[in-house]
Amino acid sequence: MLIVPEREIAALMTRASAFKAVEKVFAAMASGEAYNFPVVREAIGHEDALYGFKGGFDRSGLTLGLKAGGYWPNNLAKRDIINHQSTIFLFDPDTGKVAAMVGGNLLTALRTAAASSVSIRHLARKDAKVMGMVGAGHQATFQLRAALEQRAFEKVIGWNLHPEMLPNIAKVADEAGLPFEAVALDGMREADVIVSITSSFEASLMADHVSPGTHIACMGTDTLGKQEVAPALLANATIFTDEVAQSISIGEAQHAIAQGLICEGDIHQIGAVINGTHPGRTADDEITLFDGTGVGLQDLAVASAVVTLAVAQGIAIEVDV
Repeated sequence: MLIVPEREIAALMTRASAFKAVEKVFAAMASGEAYNFPVVREAIGHEDALYGFKGGFDRSGLTLGLKAGGYWPNNLAKRDIINHQSTIFLFDPDTGKVAAMVGGNLLTALRTAAASSVSIRHLARKDAKVMGMVGAGHQATFQLRAALEQRAFEKVIGWNLHPEMLPNIAKVADEAGLPFEAVALDGMREADVIVSITSSFEASLMADHVSPGTHIACMGTDTLGKQEVAPALLANATIFTDEVAQSISIGEAQHAIAQGLICEGDIHQIGAVINGTHPGRTADDEITLFDGTGVGLQDLAVASAVVTLAVAQGIAIEVDV
């Protein structure tokens, strides 16, 4: 078995490589070449943690495996480590033998940001100029860096429930040479693209906070009960997702589905846009929304790429199991 420790990931995986891996696996999902296994995600009754497993199999890439991990909300305050913790395991699809164990913390952040940036690449208006961020935590910085590479943005605006965290994303905007402005939620009407990345269980972004023609990437809802945007916003939008089954059960669409505002058939795979079997955005005043629930195949795709690079560079550690 090969081991690629967490400490090596930053030197191996770039945003561009993550984007390519995620875009490719979304396309494979839409064509039926790859599929995810049912998600296991539970509150374990200790440290307020959510823990679970995401896995799948990509026939085209011959990638089989799972990610084990979750969210420990007290980590940063108590232990000065990030709240999201995970490890990815890859298996040989021909024999079932374990092939690799890969640190999953940075990869999770990179693949999540890659997913929203894939949606921006394929769904946002070409003339998008103002980038909006709802959320300013650790993951928001990854989201913003990836998003800014997809269009010629001229300004970044942001809102966070705890405004003292806004300097996190203001710094990223500054690195990109762009002005940053803190706004109230109704100020998001100025945005052409909005990424929402929070761990909320109550909607923040409402339908009247969003202007016609906006693309929204909802990236924080991945558990039953979580919610970032009002169900009415989904009813006003053309909806895309990584996987429809997750979108309606643990993703942002769960609430609009429950209220009868949309049905499963209203939700489209982003991979179909990548493959050209769905037109994606069809009008400049259309609101498009990507429900990024986070699928196991994303993790496997970036982990497989990392293992290949680690072997080529002599970084991978080989052990007998």
